[in-house]
Amino acid sequence: MHASLVGVTRLCVPSTSVLDRGLAMARRQDDPEPELIAMLDTAVVGDPAGTPAEQLAEVRFWVPDFLGADPVRYRAGVAAMPRLQVIQAQTAGVDVLLQVVPEGVQLCDARGVHGSSTAEWALTALLSIFREFPRFERARQQRRWDYSVTDELAGKRVLIVGAGDVGQQLGRRIAACDAEPLFVARTGRDGVHGIDELPRLLPAADAVVLIVPKTPQTVGMVDARFLAAMADGAVLVNAARGPVVDTAALLAELTSGRLRAAVDVTDPEPLPSDHPLWTAPNLLLTPHVAGSVLGFGDRFAALLVAQLQRYLRGEQLQNAVTGAY
Repeated sequence: MHASLVGVTRLCVPSTSVLDRGLAMARRQDDPEPELIAMLDTAVVGDPAGTPAEQLAEVRFWVPDFLGADPVRYRAGVAAMPRLQVIQAQTAGVDVLLQVVPEGVQLCDARGVHGSSTAEWALTALLSIFREFPRFERARQQRRWDYSVTDELAGKRVLIVGAGDVGQQLGRRIAACDAEPLFVARTGRDGVHGIDELPRLLPAADAVVLIVPKTPQTVGMVDARFLAAMADGAVLVNAARGPVVDTAALLAELTSGRLRAAVDVTDPEPLPSDHPLWTAPNLLLTPHVAGSVLGFGDRFAALLVAQLQRYLRGEQLQNAVTGAY
């Protein structure tokens, strides 16, 4: 990756709004880099499948779609970009892109971009369940004044499985609500429990929030045994990926009334109209919207501009993905 390649370097991104934000940020800098502005100005916009082959042949830096990743379509797009050097994801999870990234191409995730929004979603889910907002909304629709005393988040012990940026941001918000966050990660360290400690930690947790990547190790991690170890009345929140949770096992616990849950991701996804999760009791369900907020565009554009500057200078990129994640 060298600045001398600028003349033939192309950027392939899916959104003109991200490009517009990136251009505005680049031009506002005290000493705007002509190469950076030229790269953004001449970007190939849109899905690689809809981009002329001669343009794709020059692409060296690709930003795939935010959501709706299709490995078959992506694999065809990558094959049409023989000079590709960098894939910059707009998401923190890159499980689909790991299936298509060619050898020698650097894959980077969007760690840090979705931390605040996903943490907000998880906190909102916890507050909604403990304060019973779904029940009050149902009563409103029925025009019933359903006064009652509810539980609260304050004083609760919240197990956060995933101690990265999102987990840390959620932990700060949990603590601000006078609850106790406990962190779990693949390996234990100061202030963070190891994943092997889950059997001991689960029975004492009032809520468990999943913020882990989809990997061979995490798929099916939350199975019937995991759920059975949770305390009666505890809340499971899935802000990770649908396959991390065994859907049938979760349905069984929800139907029995023993556990409550909030999920932003499902398996399968999107959820078919006849799927039993739609009518499951004790469940708050949203359609994979935790990271879909108005501020996302500016945050990702800032990351994109910074990454392109490093790319053009031949510097090491941030958020580089190594191994399975």
